[in-house]
Amino acid sequence: MRHLKLTRPLTFFDLETTGVDPDNDRIVQMALIRVEPDGARTTWETLVNPQRPIPAAATAVHGITDADVKDQPVFADVRARVEAMLAGSDLAGYNSIRFDGPLLQAELRRAGSELDLRGARHLDALVIFRLMEPRNLTAAYRKFCGKDLVDAHSALADTEATLEVLDAQVAFYDAVPDEVEALHALCNPDEGRYVDRARKFVWNEDGRAVFTFGKHNGEVLDDVAADKGKRGYLEWMLNKDFNEEVKGILREALAGVFPRRDR
Repeated sequence: MRHLKLTRPLTFFDLETTGVDPDNDRIVQMALIRVEPDGARTTWETLVNPQRPIPAAATAVHGITDADVKDQPVFADVRARVEAMLAGSDLAGYNSIRFDGPLLQAELRRAGSELDLRGARHLDALVIFRLMEPRNLTAAYRKFCGKDLVDAHSALADTEATLEVLDAQVAFYDAVPDEVEALHALCNPDEGRYVDRARKFVWNEDGRAVFTFGKHNGEVLDDVAADKGKRGYLEWMLNKDFNEEVKGILREALAGVFPRRDR
């Protein structure tokens, strides 16, 4: 901490989780570094048993499996240590204002904690990065082409600028290939992983659709549809604001027809 001036402790934290829903997903690994105003640091990390299966899509991101967390403490067992690390501290992370912070608060609440993170000041390196290095087309045109975009948000001007930016990116980055097929693979790293465009279902190793969200996150669609106590969830989804592709999958599942991927 050579540049940031502290008048009270600042705790940096990061969570690896079962998914991307702050309200319903669970922590599988967490790390905290508490920095005191005098520069002293306390570092702590742990795996956490989420008490639910870790979806394959989540494991593909962080590499943590059900076997890794099977004998690890549940969050309630480490709650006191987390509270001690955060007590009287401000917070800092990367995408932590929108994701890690709300998810950690939800875990604390479920474990019976009265610690309210909303009272702490919260710094987010991703927010700062986006403010200082905007990622819109105007900024990209200036960076890669050295020109200001005239008539931004005019369809033709934006299309022409995008053409120039993409061509310039191929020259600018050594790691960016100059062939379309290789660029497609770079731009679509998740191609073939998800059943639908909204990513509500992911393919498992058996080629069956698995929920990526909600109360049945990590469960196979076939099994949910076959369970009389769970089928109502599919009917509930049909009355909510999901896209027609997802609703089509649900209607077929309720009729006993399930998506399959050839392995």
